Amino acid sequence: MLTVDFSRFPLAPGDRVLDLGCGAGRHAFECYRRGARVVALDRNGEEIREVAKWFAAMKEAGEAPEGATATAMEGDALALPFPDESFDVVIISEVMEHIPDDKGVLAEMVRVLRPGGRIAVTVPRYGPEKVCWALSDAYHEVEGGHIRIYRADELLGKMRQAGLRPYGTHHAHALHSPYWWLKCAFGVDNDKALPVRAYHKLLVWDIMKKPLATKAAERALNPLIGKSFVAYATKPHLPRVDAS
Repeated sequence: MLTVDFSRFPLAPGDRVLDLGCGAGRHAFECYRRGARVVALDRNGEEIREVAKWFAAMKEAGEAPEGATATAMEGDALALPFPDESFDVVIISEVMEHIPDDKGVLAEMVRVLRPGGRIAVTVPRYGPEKVCWALSDAYHEVEGGHIRIYRADELLGKMRQAGLRPYGTHHAHALHSPYWWLKCAFGVDNDKALPVRAYHKLLVWDIMKKPLATKAAERALNPLIGKSFVAYATKPHLPRVDAS
């Protein structure tokens, strides 16, 4: 289940991609399949080891084109272990709402992105997230949990302050908002509640079968209750300085 829409965020074979805070690796895997040279970075060592195993399995199965590479590594988003302008593309999906110093993370992403490079940022959308917070303290008051809810204009403003030039936005995963509202209402750790189990089955069916009906429903509902807000931006080229 991808949050970044690669039809709006074009990726070319050979692009150097950083998936920052990669988690289970869903966007990193897609970039690898598209022929990119991918670095998946996360502070969670257990998840990174799993991502590395999947990269190896994908290579073994021939899922990645010739020339594509994939590396999984532990690292700190506030002190990225890469030189300036190391990447053509940076993706940070559902991460910034966890980090106190979000401006510091944006600064590091801009530092490692080449001029003309592209960045995709996804965060929980304000409205659906506000409902989750209202229904359950346990949803967000956990170690490593969500510490803020972004309004769209706030996130775009911070991206501009960091030196990025946003060029597009959209919402995603409308069908997932009711699932999380149910989880919050019945208890975030209570997966046995009948409404939660029933809705989870629907989501799994949707992900596996990809029926046209649910795709159309989600497309119609995304502007209203899309769970994620997605923003795309470029890093402008600096104006040339005439040495004469």
